[in-house]
Amino acid sequence: MHLNSPKSDRFNNIGLRTVLILTVASGVTIANGYYNQPLLAQIARSFSVSVEEVGLVPMFSQVGISLGICLLLPLGDIVECRRLMVIMLGATTCALVAAAVAPNIHWLYAASFLTGFTTLVPYLIPPLAAHLAAPHERGKIIGTVVSGIFFGILLARTVSGFVGASLGWRAMYWIASILMIATALILGKFLPKRLPVSTMSYRQLLRSLWQLMWEQPQLRQAAMMQALVFATFNAFWTTLIFLLENPPYHYDSQVAGLFGLVGVVGASMAPLVGRLADRKDTRFTLGLAISITISSWFVLGLFGHQLMGLIVGVTLLDIGIQSSHISNQAQIFALLPDARSRANTVYGVTCFIGAAVGSSLGAYSWSVWQWHGVCVLGLSMSILAAIIYFTGRQGLE
Repeated sequence: MHLNSPKSDRFNNIGLRTVLILTVASGVTIANGYYNQPLLAQIARSFSVSVEEVGLVPMFSQVGISLGICLLLPLGDIVECRRLMVIMLGATTCALVAAAVAPNIHWLYAASFLTGFTTLVPYLIPPLAAHLAAPHERGKIIGTVVSGIFFGILLARTVSGFVGASLGWRAMYWIASILMIATALILGKFLPKRLPVSTMSYRQLLRSLWQLMWEQPQLRQAAMMQALVFATFNAFWTTLIFLLENPPYHYDSQVAGLFGLVGVVGASMAPLVGRLADRKDTRFTLGLAISITISSWFVLGLFGHQLMGLIVGVTLLDIGIQSSHISNQAQIFALLPDARSRANTVYGVTCFIGAAVGSSLGAYSWSVWQWHGVCVLGLSMSILAAIIYFTGRQGLE
């Protein structure tokens, strides 16, 4: 029996094999932007640079992702999707090899930027999944695919922590480049084709991004809220290794990576949030997500120097981030079915600008005020997201 037959799986309009491939591909490709976080202390020692300088490595990754989403993701509406994914995976492989052989921190900045710029596949996949899914199962499918994205983000830290402790930080980039080659081969063979949905020129596509941003308040506000929430996420993970290396923990990158496993609890909630978004208004799940994120920073601020408090805080943070992301994406994909790649471009660029700011401000807050400064930063940005949620509610409903 064909694996994409409706009788062979639990999805109506999209095959189980396709969902599995999309989910795994999302995870292994998104991981490229997060391998560096548990390795920052090693990288700093390797190049004899300060915390502030090495904190720019994840920032350059996030800036690269933002520009890549802005300049390349709109191509998903005018270029055959599978072909575009394979091309971008080849480019990402080259960038990862450049990172692996970096002779100095400035080279690594450039390689990190290029890795982020070419890591386009995880942002092409949700619009493709939304296109393939029936309307009544769209939230569930997006939730499943997004769970792969968050598993990739979280497990990237666990894997890189172990690899860094055992083989050194450069080995992680070599392993990642091999994974990209394997992913390109699998997607090229098994992914269904999706014909372009627009006849616009590339220049017209880019101009239409501004039009979407200003004409769609739902899209604009969803992007702003997620940017702030995602900034808190990156502020936490950029500075976690420095918290764990200092009293009272005295842990290394291997233990820091293990905290990615804690977040797996949150990632497993993603499909459930998607189903809840199908049954209830996405505004409900979004409000719940922002509330959980705010709660996580209270826990981290009050109990972050105790192991159990840190575990509870990171679990709540991951649940909040994922729930808000699924809610926002389900909302914007339903809003603009004929411009999903462009809508995801506006959304994604805004989010990763927030991520880059969060990484940079997180490193700065740690260097000046240590852990309490990071927690004040995270809480402040979460509260600002809540303000946007409540002040924009009337226009979004």
